[in-house]
Amino acid sequence: MSWYYTPHPTVVPAEDFDASADANALRKAMKGFGTDEQAIIDILCARSNGQRQEIAEAFKRELGRDLIDDLKSELGGKFEDVILGLMLRPEAYLCKQLHKAMDGIGTDEKSLIEIICPQTNDQIRAIVDCYEEMYSRPLAEHLCSETSGSFRRLLTMVIVGSRDPQGTVDPELAVEQAKQLYDAGEGKLGTDEEVFYKILAHASFDQLEIVFEEYKSLSGRTIEQALKAELSGELYDALSAIVECVQMAPHFFAKRLHKAMDGVGTDDATLIRIIVSRSEIDLQNIKDEFEQMYNKTLVSAVRSETSGDYKRALCALIGNA
Repeated sequence: MSWYYTPHPTVVPAEDFDASADANALRKAMKGFGTDEQAIIDILCARSNGQRQEIAEAFKRELGRDLIDDLKSELGGKFEDVILGLMLRPEAYLCKQLHKAMDGIGTDEKSLIEIICPQTNDQIRAIVDCYEEMYSRPLAEHLCSETSGSFRRLLTMVIVGSRDPQGTVDPELAVEQAKQLYDAGEGKLGTDEEVFYKILAHASFDQLEIVFEEYKSLSGRTIEQALKAELSGELYDALSAIVECVQMAPHFFAKRLHKAMDGVGTDDATLIRIIVSRSEIDLQNIKDEFEQMYNKTLVSAVRSETSGDYKRALCALIGNA
């Protein structure tokens, strides 16, 4: 099944790792007049998240200083966003991004979709627990206050972990679910949105892959074509994201990265979030997919859209290969 693509990260644990040596090298890079940004990039962009946590502990233990505070006082702008993002544990980083998407006036629905829809139940559980710990507020409650209608119901279902565990497959049920989707959309006047979001939020990714194949056999159209014809707005965007992640998650993220850099201006927040959050998961797959889809390398696209230390940090995470 295509969902079982083998994830290849671009950032892996450094060999011969010495947290104490790295902590002292970082202190040296920030001590005195001026900052050695390249040294910071060379260390923090080439260590796994677990190793970065160890460096922060060594920094505190041996130097009596808080690494995050020192980095904040020495760095600035988008370069600071990348480095501080790397210093957070993965689920804490995504929680911060979710909070940012809902905080203040207006809601960034596209970021909510990008963060929530690709997650498995285990990943969602870690995010939900971490969110409440960080913000003393349940994520589901915050989401409900910022979204509405079928879109809210879909996200809430994913957040409360109603998706079947990975590997849950029932081919006979898949035939029935494909028929339910057809009857709720193409097979009737109007659309029963509830059927769409219930099936796509409940079934495991493995199950959904079979459902989509059955749908094509039944209707002669792909599930993507059906969604486009029957739905719109945020619900359409969210369900499409789930469909893409079922079929090939790197394709979904490659598309998001391209959109972030296409046209006038750059959506730096999306660029940073995807590169930081996927670097230890499947950024190599995303790179390969990006090159295949757009006939240029991800690193060359990022180079043309960014500059300075910010550019160097992102390129270090992507890897030049």
